[in-house]
Amino acid sequence: MSGLKDIRENAEFDVVIIGAGINGAGLFRELALQDLRVLLVDRSDICSGASCAPSRLIHGGIKYLETGEFRLVAQSTLERNLLLRNAPHVVKPLPTVLPIRSWFGGIVPSLRKFLRLGGKMTDRGALVLEAGLQIYDFLGRRARAMPRHSLFLNRRTREEWPHMATDVLATAQYYDAAITQPERLGYECVQDGLNVGTGCGVATYTVPVSFADGILRLRDSMTGETRNVRARALVNAGGAWIDRINAVLGETTRYIGGTKGSHLLLRHDGLLRELKGRMMYFGTPDGRICLAYPFYGHVLVGSTDIRIEDPDTATCTDDEQDYMLRMVADLFPGFSFSADDVVYRYSGVRPLPATDASDPGAISRDHIVHENRLGDTPLLSLVGGKWTTFRGLAEEVADRLLETLGAPRHLSTKTFPIGGGRDYPAPERYSAYLDEFFVTYGMPRQRAGILLERYGSRARAFAVFCQKEADAPLRTLPTYTRRELAFIASEELVRTLSDVLFRRTPIALSGLLTPDVVLEVGGVVGAALGWSAQETDRQCRAAWKEAQERHHLKGDLPDTSPSQTALRA
Repeated sequence: MSGLKDIRENAEFDVVIIGAGINGAGLFRELALQDLRVLLVDRSDICSGASCAPSRLIHGGIKYLETGEFRLVAQSTLERNLLLRNAPHVVKPLPTVLPIRSWFGGIVPSLRKFLRLGGKMTDRGALVLEAGLQIYDFLGRRARAMPRHSLFLNRRTREEWPHMATDVLATAQYYDAAITQPERLGYECVQDGLNVGTGCGVATYTVPVSFADGILRLRDSMTGETRNVRARALVNAGGAWIDRINAVLGETTRYIGGTKGSHLLLRHDGLLRELKGRMMYFGTPDGRICLAYPFYGHVLVGSTDIRIEDPDTATCTDDEQDYMLRMVADLFPGFSFSADDVVYRYSGVRPLPATDASDPGAISRDHIVHENRLGDTPLLSLVGGKWTTFRGLAEEVADRLLETLGAPRHLSTKTFPIGGGRDYPAPERYSAYLDEFFVTYGMPRQRAGILLERYGSRARAFAVFCQKEADAPLRTLPTYTRRELAFIASEELVRTLSDVLFRRTPIALSGLLTPDVVLEVGGVVGAALGWSAQETDRQCRAAWKEAQERHHLKGDLPDTSPSQTALRA
């Protein structure tokens, strides 16, 4: 559990972070590792806002070269390379392919965009892409972990992509990375901080009520409990909600001008086979960048970039779905695509800086740290940033806070593994690692491989927990077991069923969520957390409502409330 009940009244913290998205979670870990007393609070779960709705890429941001953001690209490629080493259990290399429809297209628009004169790139020809990829390889040379780019002409392109549009003259391939479970990595950052930090705490489903004279009043939205805590410094990492949080704290700001990004998960065996583990990263006629790559046996497609005023209303609309399907069909006319192929949708609001720019795609993805003062207390607001650079942002903000608080830095996190990335086996040791599971825990290699893939080296803790009592696979999800989910529920800061279905595991995102799955997993989680039958039923209904309203899943949840069960009996 991770509610306010575990925080004592008037507890003193060096830093209180409001917002447990990846910026807040990463900073919590960074500060805890420097021996500061840190409290992390969020109105929902860890990584439940924009941080659970990205394109799931860990990338250097090749498109940022078009706007001359070389520093951001250099930082992003470095952080990508570091994450491949520090979190190898969830961050994997991703071959990325760029379709080329002309040889010289885009030269003038690229110069205008680079010089900030406006305009959109609707055609990126071979010359422009080759120049960009040369620069990208150069900027990504630090801690290089992947090969350089290559160019394939028409014949090789036709062989590799028989269903691609015939006006594609060539393709270029370079390497970036994807993250299989960003929400889980965010949780692991928090757990790392709790494991090493003395006097650190986490309170999810908790909101700030007021701030005065160094005292922050908090309320647990699930229990109604309140606490006062003392803070030497405050950090607002609330993402798209930053300005609202600052207003509660007593500071009026206009820092955020977020845009909505939506994605689809497609069940399309033909496209999945043709991708062969690669991402297609392509421009569209309206100047956007779209992507499609294999993800948990399906194809992840994204994304849109639409201004939005209220982040609480962000969902992937039918119009956005139609747009993304049209863009994929335009590149792959040899396949057919329809709404029936969509098994899951999601949307989130990028916490971009407020701007009057007419093109949302032109807004910088770099981060900005604003500083205000609430009396004697510094308040830092973290605007922007992205998954790839969260550690670098955390390091920068931590150094600023350490200087303000007069505290030393004890270690660098550049080479400090995250969560299940610690002691993760190198490829040459992978097979022997699975053999050790059989010898130590009596666990078959196949099962050990599943746990290692999901949880990294933390699979050992799962194995110990699972062997203590009789275990059994779930009827609706045979690759998961009851003890596995009970471990997550009891040991991983879980307070709701949605925490398990949408964030600690990829059950929902991998297209496996159904009413029957919700009921069976809800029963396991409820038993582990000591919920009553009424509370378990309420949690199941809340989780399925979230699946319907935010992810457009179809179907009804049977009435399993105790009263209805008694009537049927």
